[in-house]
Amino acid sequence: MDVLETEKIWEGVKAELLKEVPESSYAWINSLEPTGYSGGVFTVVTALSMAVSVLRKSHLQQIKDIFKKQTGNSVDFEIVFDKETANSIKKEKMKRNIKISVRNVTEAESQKKSMEHLAQMHSGANLNLKYKFENFVVGENSKTAYAIAQIVAKNPAQKYNPLFIYGGSGLGKTHLMQAIGHYALFHLSRTKVKYIKTQDFVNQYINNLRGKDKTDLMMKFRQKFRNVDILLIDDIQFIESKTKCMEELFYIFDTLQQLNKQIVLTSDRLPKDIPTLPDRLRTRFEMGIVVDIKPPSFETRVAILQKWAADLRLNIKQDVFDFIAQNFNNNVRELEGAFNKVTAIADIEGANITLDFVQNVLKSETQSKKITIQNIAQTVAEYYGLTVDNLKSPARSQNISEARRYTIYLAREMTKMSYEDIAKFLNKKHPTMLYSYEKMVEAADRNIEVKETIRELKQAVKCNVV
Repeated sequence: MDVLETEKIWEGVKAELLKEVPESSYAWINSLEPTGYSGGVFTVVTALSMAVSVLRKSHLQQIKDIFKKQTGNSVDFEIVFDKETANSIKKEKMKRNIKISVRNVTEAESQKKSMEHLAQMHSGANLNLKYKFENFVVGENSKTAYAIAQIVAKNPAQKYNPLFIYGGSGLGKTHLMQAIGHYALFHLSRTKVKYIKTQDFVNQYINNLRGKDKTDLMMKFRQKFRNVDILLIDDIQFIESKTKCMEELFYIFDTLQQLNKQIVLTSDRLPKDIPTLPDRLRTRFEMGIVVDIKPPSFETRVAILQKWAADLRLNIKQDVFDFIAQNFNNNVRELEGAFNKVTAIADIEGANITLDFVQNVLKSETQSKKITIQNIAQTVAEYYGLTVDNLKSPARSQNISEARRYTIYLAREMTKMSYEDIAKFLNKKHPTMLYSYEKMVEAADRNIEVKETIRELKQAVKCNVV
């Protein structure tokens, strides 16, 4: 359904709502701007973050009932908080209405086509509205990747092409990648953007090969990725071992490079650590710039939670942020899950979000006992077939030294202990603790085996304290 038809339906629904809801509630409804109607889902955006919770809680069923009365169809009604999109649509609508009032029907039709083109560009890009630069909380773990992503977004294919972003799951790689696409769509006229997950790329490639008209299908498949200005491919590590797909990707990559088009890739590891990746692809992935996103620090996790609370206009005390940030420290996705659960249950129960409330809501997800350096040292020692006394001893054998470094690293990552306190526990000097931690950070960035060992040890520590 085109933009104008969607707006017409929504204006009819709003006219009925004006008769039935209080004036104070209608202000929230009037902030909504329609963005699409397909598959039984009517989507609107708002520049007012509070409108989402107010309308879902008090008027969602009323809106659905009026919609069915107006159109004869049941609908799922989705409300999205997106300030930039809502304001852009409102401005475009105002411009269109002014032009229509002073120009002829031909000009009005031209404006309609322009609006439809913008909507089609966004739909074809396959982007999620919430992944924008302004929604990304920058910390020490991500400031370099964020800065480079902005440079690429503002000047695609001029510098850092391709951009290869790597890091663990749920750290914000997809967010930054899609933020580049959103910026280009809103600020660079007529830029064609395409986002796809590697698994979807592989599945589409295989399905086209199996089609009846294989030649025609493959031609359309290739053109879909070659006729873009910015190509965003997520989780490229899943291309490994898929020889034919890697070959197809190579030709797409080369075509875009020759046409001076921007390519952005994400992965959970460095190009050199992706098994079976041919050298000709690996070297191309590395020819622009490779940047990483690390797990967010405690301070960054708190800042992320504060940003989410501010967006929803929630008044939450600092001890709540500290508790969630301390207990959900692996990645942003885990942190978001905990925050969403707390806010959803608080909304359903009409409860205040206090520390006691949060501890009760998240009790099944959090550890029943606090993680200590003793827990960490015991877990690491068992992992290496040692004792905690071995870690505290002056011994410097390779096995003991390595286990000691993991203990120091995990103590800094999983507790609030200072280097002095860790040194005291291990009977070592403070500068040694700092040096060991920094070496482990570097090793985790370079070596996928070290990163995997850290993940296993973290999980083991958590299991041991439950």
